[in-house]
Amino acid sequence: MAAALLLCFSKVSATKINFRDTTLKPIDTALYDSLMLKIANGNKKWPVKTKDYPLPGAILPFHRIVAFYGNMYSKNMGVLGEYPPKVMLKKLQEEVKNWQKADTGIQVIPALHYICVTAQGYPGNNKFYSLRMPFKQIDSVLHMAASINALVFLDMQIGHSSLEREIPLLEKYLKMPNVHLGIDPEFAMKDGSVPGKRIGTFDAEDVNYATKYLAGLVKKYNLPPKIFILHRFTRHMVTNYKNIKLHPEVQFVMDMDGWGGPQLKKDSYKYFIADEPVQFTGFKLFYKNDIKNPPHHMLTPKEVLQLKPAPVYIQYQ
Repeated sequence: MAAALLLCFSKVSATKINFRDTTLKPIDTALYDSLMLKIANGNKKWPVKTKDYPLPGAILPFHRIVAFYGNMYSKNMGVLGEYPPKVMLKKLQEEVKNWQKADTGIQVIPALHYICVTAQGYPGNNKFYSLRMPFKQIDSVLHMAASINALVFLDMQIGHSSLEREIPLLEKYLKMPNVHLGIDPEFAMKDGSVPGKRIGTFDAEDVNYATKYLAGLVKKYNLPPKIFILHRFTRHMVTNYKNIKLHPEVQFVMDMDGWGGPQLKKDSYKYFIADEPVQFTGFKLFYKNDIKNPPHHMLTPKEVLQLKPAPVYIQYQ
């Protein structure tokens, strides 16, 4: 999809997250601070200082998330839609075990990252160069996620539409404790271009709309914090990052989304993610594109964990 530019000190608990627990205890602030320092991996720009701790029920940095990305209508958009559900879920659980083995100090949990608004190369009936997936498909992803107690991320490639138009249409899902949000600047075509012809962009103002909306849902429905994923593999994809506002109701992840060889991916992560800190980081791995040009290999969990800071969100496409 994207162009080729591109922990905890105690033993892991086997306790599953209860997404419907409305009596969540306040977070352990000392543990939170130690984990944030731990994942900084010695990078002096990290952890980012914030005035508030997250609300009770916060997933990060107490867990690392390993997600499968894709769309149920396409085998080419990611591993989520490439295999039959049972095969895909088994493969995801195997990756979770791999990451758990690589870092035994932080519990690893699975997620399904579903592209529910897909960019299109033609205007379509709505003239927005985007296509919204039917709710029945989102329901099927929720059903699959429930079978392995996984999180769900709903991702948007808005084309010529806007976050103000698209995000509220997902409120019925986003008010669920286990459902979170992702947005993809690559396909946000503010200049009127056709998606896929050039790389799009979001500004901090767009990001702040999304996080404010999510924070409002958390307050309205008495939810644990939402996780918000923002993909990036060029500087222009996210402008004015210093103006991004954080909320205790939202945990923000800047996800390095580029594909290519190991060194290119590491350099992209440094320049576009690590050098422009916001709160948490993510890293995307491509089963096919990362090994497109031999002798390239897909980075291993051990190699990714050596990044500074260490990502807490891992996505496979």
